[in-house]
Amino acid sequence: MPTPVQNPNLGKAKTKLVLIGNGMAGAKLLEELVETNFDHYEITVFGNEPYGNYNRIMLSPLLAGDKNLDDIIINGREWYDEHQITLHAGADKEVVEIDRIHKKVITKDGTTAEYDRLVIATGSKPFILPIEGSNLEGVMSFRDVADVNAMIKAANQNKKAVVIGAGLLGLEAAMGLSIRGMDVTVVHSNSVPLNRQLDAEAGELLKAELEERGLSFEMDAKTESIVAGSGDKAGKVQAVKIADGRIIEADIVIMAIGIRPNFKLAQDAELHCEKGIVVSDTLQTFDPSIYALGECIQHRGDTFGLVAPLYDQAKVLANHLSEHGVAQYATLPTATKLKVTGISLYSVGDFVGDEHTESLVYRDKSKSIYKKVTLKDQKVIGAVLYGDTLDGPFFQELLDNEQDIQSIRPQLIFGRALCEPILAELKENPVGVSA
Repeated sequence: MPTPVQNPNLGKAKTKLVLIGNGMAGAKLLEELVETNFDHYEITVFGNEPYGNYNRIMLSPLLAGDKNLDDIIINGREWYDEHQITLHAGADKEVVEIDRIHKKVITKDGTTAEYDRLVIATGSKPFILPIEGSNLEGVMSFRDVADVNAMIKAANQNKKAVVIGAGLLGLEAAMGLSIRGMDVTVVHSNSVPLNRQLDAEAGELLKAELEERGLSFEMDAKTESIVAGSGDKAGKVQAVKIADGRIIEADIVIMAIGIRPNFKLAQDAELHCEKGIVVSDTLQTFDPSIYALGECIQHRGDTFGLVAPLYDQAKVLANHLSEHGVAQYATLPTATKLKVTGISLYSVGDFVGDEHTESLVYRDKSKSIYKKVTLKDQKVIGAVLYGDTLDGPFFQELLDNEQDIQSIRPQLIFGRALCEPILAELKENPVGVSA
């Protein structure tokens, strides 16, 4: 008769793991732990929104009316119950103190939880311009479900909106409000919308297409103040004043000019912070029992605002917490896409270049197609595509792999279909090696 296999963890007290933050980074970590070494931990999660975990990327379709809240929930409360994860959710369950001496966290309503290991995933906060009128009724951010609900309510009651910032969130907010019937003007301090993701030529194509869809733009425009109304509009937004004196009427103003890592909790606990919570390659703070990941961290000088690196961090941290290896996080270029129906754009890496780089460009103005691939030392270092983004992942593969493109240079701008046969043949029959 075979000897029964004993569970080495049987009878052992589980390690107490507390997670502060139930956003996309924190929830991805939970999913990874469930798949790896879940039995090792007794997990408690604190989130300051009254839901399970939802897909923050889908806030734009939620605003536009293409999705409802149930559509964007990734893991509902029942998922936490099913996996015996204790979830404290809601504004009163926001953690307000980390007691590192007694290794416990304390929430706004006094709930406490002890930890052996603590993970901070407090995300980021929208940056609000420190200008006159920024605290008026009608000034909003676009960061969570509560913001979306407030914007929908405002759109149902008002006509004119100004969105400050033509970045990803700003343009998505602008289109969502426009779809809901508002007259929307986008105010941007640069001459190029999405200026961190697009060059001037691609930006002009994007601006033209969005104008055709009903948006108005004020470019190279610095917002000086938000003007309050009088009478029945006292204390409420009436207009936005630009530095050159222009006045733009507005019933609501959406601030969408960027995010800042939310690390005050860690800072108050005297963890080392600079632009964010400073972490090692295994996402560990200088306190060996405390880790951090997501938009609240700083890793090798970088902070993060896109989902792909957050998910990579979650996988590395799960590997470390599960003691399955020595995975380390490394920052890689992340592609950008705009979530506006019918608009295709893709950018990755350094597509601007300098005097030491060169660019391959393809244009088809009749179809509003523009492609630019930037090269340095016969390697792809960046790409920006507008109108036809099918080959975006291919260019990113070349970039990530530091592929020498000399053999496919004439075909490169035309993408994977023409380049892969050449690369495959070269792999089978390397130069200088007999077939």
